[in-house]
Amino acid sequence: MVAAAAPRRRRGHAPGQQHKSIWWALVAWIIGLIFFFPVLYMVLTGFKTENAAVELPPKLIFMPTLENYRSIFSINFWPFFQNSLIVSLVSTAIVMVLAIPCAYAMAIERPPGWKNVLFFFISTRFLPPAGIIVPLYILFSPTGDPELPFGGLNLLNTPQGLIILYVAMNLPIAIWMLRSFFEEVPRDVIDAARVDGAPTWREIVEIVVPMVMPGVVATVFLAIIFAWNEFFFAFNLASIGTSTVPIFMLRFVTAEGLFWAKLAASSTMAVLPIVLLGWAVQKQLVRGLSMGAVK
Repeated sequence: MVAAAAPRRRRGHAPGQQHKSIWWALVAWIIGLIFFFPVLYMVLTGFKTENAAVELPPKLIFMPTLENYRSIFSINFWPFFQNSLIVSLVSTAIVMVLAIPCAYAMAIERPPGWKNVLFFFISTRFLPPAGIIVPLYILFSPTGDPELPFGGLNLLNTPQGLIILYVAMNLPIAIWMLRSFFEEVPRDVIDAARVDGAPTWREIVEIVVPMVMPGVVATVFLAIIFAWNEFFFAFNLASIGTSTVPIFMLRFVTAEGLFWAKLAASSTMAVLPIVLLGWAVQKQLVRGLSMGAVK
């Protein structure tokens, strides 16, 4: 007579493991709130008066006001915002057009000396911006200036000059990131496309790029952030009419002191587009930043 089989235990977490997971979740929430609190305090300060913004100890409960936002829009915030938007999007588009075929070649074709080429790309980021600002100023100066005989590009105080600089600044990073994503594409897929007679441009656009689209989105997002937040070149090579949002915030740093409430309001408006963009592409962004982390 066959003995009855013992009933199977239901799978699940042990009580100790459940408590451990709860504690880890609580620690994660606490750390997240600690890192988020400065951003929250900046947003709240933008709704305070100047006197309330400098009160000690600071108050989290107060009567909000929109006076600071009325002030920043009344002193032509939109031209600075439009300049940042144009410069960031155009430079990022050019970066991706140049970086995708280059990264494809470095990851798939691997020409002779490709490691040296990659090192040269990233080495352009080693030099601090202050070390090249004088040569750039001379190159971007107008033609015919007797004090700057080597000038001639006439790109000072123009959005085109900033776009060129931001392309040069973000292109090496984009190539390195995209190369790591392209290396995740199975070689069999590429060989099958070549057997079917697909040209190189179609192989890149219709096969490789769609397979690593999360990585492409992550690269685009980082390039936009770097261009949007850049301050040094915009401060030294752009005029008031072509300056970007980071330069606009200097208006509230004066010899009389800091206008904390208006500075917080302008900072909130500066980070809002990036936050909305990150929220819109968060799924693709998380997948892209984690590609290659787990084999």
